[in-house]
Amino acid sequence: MHPIYTHIKQSLAGIYSDSEASALAKWILTEVFCLSTIDLYAGKDMNFSTKEYAKLEDILSRLKRYEPLQYILGKTTFCGLPFEVAPGVLIPRPETEELVDWIISDYLEKSEVRILDIGTGSGCIPITLARSLKNSKVTSWDVSPEALAIAERNKRLNEVEITLAQIDIFDSTLPEIHADVLVSNPPYVTEKERSDMERNVLDWEPELALFVPDSDPLLFYRRIAEVGCDILSSGGILYYEINRAYGSETVTLLEQMGYKSVELRKDQFGNDRMVKALRP
Repeated sequence: MHPIYTHIKQSLAGIYSDSEASALAKWILTEVFCLSTIDLYAGKDMNFSTKEYAKLEDILSRLKRYEPLQYILGKTTFCGLPFEVAPGVLIPRPETEELVDWIISDYLEKSEVRILDIGTGSGCIPITLARSLKNSKVTSWDVSPEALAIAERNKRLNEVEITLAQIDIFDSTLPEIHADVLVSNPPYVTEKERSDMERNVLDWEPELALFVPDSDPLLFYRRIAEVGCDILSSGGILYYEINRAYGSETVTLLEQMGYKSVELRKDQFGNDRMVKALRP
């Protein structure tokens, strides 16, 4: 194994688990210093310059403060596409890729799909849908100007046309829009779950995009479903990423609001994570 790989793992020992430290070491050496996986495991000789070593030590010191590597590098991938990320937006998760894949598989053969995404963040959901569903018309709303600025850069990076707008869905008056698909990965972590969260999430990712009150964990799902009743076309479908602890409650909420054919789906880790429902 490459000696710098060993140095990285030793530097992060006690802060990250062995598997996390191994993954970080591989990621740093392949993404930042451009070693191939073969070179990495063969222990290919690589003499770091003073500048490169200083860069590595800066990355390690930031990792020791639990800063996510995606923020340190300023980038990540989602569904195979490149995205800029910064502390103003959540780092895209693999569970969200599963939600997007579900929508793509449902609509790949359909033309002129109108999509509204609520909660833009980095833009990973609307941009990936626009890239994959060629005849789609995608609009995405977020309350955060910082998130929208990052999404705008990602829109240009991935060369797609989507409409971004700063909208608070709790406003009494919303723009008039009609959609065939309404998708959202809204804030869904309750305050009582805060103590169980990892520091690299809690200390760095935006609370605005994470938390809901303990007293009303379905706050965003309820409001977005209300919006869906108004904007979804006949036969239109609502898709959510959800808190795994509230799968059955989210299904019940939608059924009580008149949504039909409500389907709850587990993610790759076996957790209730996605819901799909037909407009009332």
